[in-house]
Amino acid sequence: MKTELDELVEFLHHGNTQIRQIACENLVGYSTSKPEIFKRHQLLPIQDLKLLVRDYTPIAANALTILVNLSADQEILDNLVSDDAFLETVLNKVTSNKERNADGISMLLANFGKSDKIKRLLTLKRRSAKPVSDSLFAIDQLMDCFVKGAEGTLNPHSSYDYLSYLFADLSKLEEGRAYFTSRQEYDAVVPVTKLTVFTEHTSTIRRRGVASTIKNVAFEIPFHPTLFSEDEANLLPYILLPIMGPEEYSEEDTADMLPDLQLLPPDKQRESDASIIVTHLETLLLLTTTREGRDRLRAVSVYPVIRECHLHVNDDDVREACDRLVQVIMRDEEDEGKTSVPQSQDEDQKVVELF
Repeated sequence: MKTELDELVEFLHHGNTQIRQIACENLVGYSTSKPEIFKRHQLLPIQDLKLLVRDYTPIAANALTILVNLSADQEILDNLVSDDAFLETVLNKVTSNKERNADGISMLLANFGKSDKIKRLLTLKRRSAKPVSDSLFAIDQLMDCFVKGAEGTLNPHSSYDYLSYLFADLSKLEEGRAYFTSRQEYDAVVPVTKLTVFTEHTSTIRRRGVASTIKNVAFEIPFHPTLFSEDEANLLPYILLPIMGPEEYSEEDTADMLPDLQLLPPDKQRESDASIIVTHLETLLLLTTTREGRDRLRAVSVYPVIRECHLHVNDDDVREACDRLVQVIMRDEEDEGKTSVPQSQDEDQKVVELF
């Protein structure tokens, strides 16, 4: 016997726009409290929601919220990511600089990163997304949305911050790291170098996703010279500055520091999210994998920065990460055994939920 809730779900494909809108509005809460109602009849409600993403803006917004929440379910997630037509709908909307729901779509794409099937996004070629991007590859188009849309200049309705979570998951894959470390033909730029400037962005979401992506890229040891090079990625200032606070350093400490780290203003603020600080410290630890990397960190006086971070951040994980890094960079090379570095990328991001 059908319940009122069953009938409400069926209204998702009703011919009347107002009824579809009311159904969507009332079902948002159930997408977290009773997600099983959307899995009936071989996921027919999911098919309805996919179509509603293309509906009028208010309906599409609620449909996206429901799908973002439901994508925590692996069966539903795989269904969404495997649907070529739906993926094209999502990409078409997120790369439109007039799309009002681009942030909702960015959240959904962030959750897509939790599926192994999302790997195909790295090689997917699609139609032009001009003026957003000059590339025909989906991943380049998403990167351009993220970079150009940071301050709302690309799309006044969207920030694209959640795409950073997608990048973080993609960078856990070997193929993903190959993308982020390879110069792209369409703009002759290495993708990860586009992300480093956001390590001190106002958005915590953007900072967290970017920090995780950079850390995952640092697992590519042959790429370390590019990360260190001041003429290429020039990574060190971008991950050391967030670790630094308003502390004053002695002349001896600052003598060899990178120019960007010297004479900071007295109101300099340290990264407020301890988990992001830990991620940056883990990146630095990865950069000590080679003798050249360790020597570079020593040469630019990284130790005083880590020392002050350890003293002024009241967080056990941060202090433990500081301790591990200091043990490596302050130890005598001739007495050194194997460098201790993380062996695999952590699950840096969780599935996004909207309420």
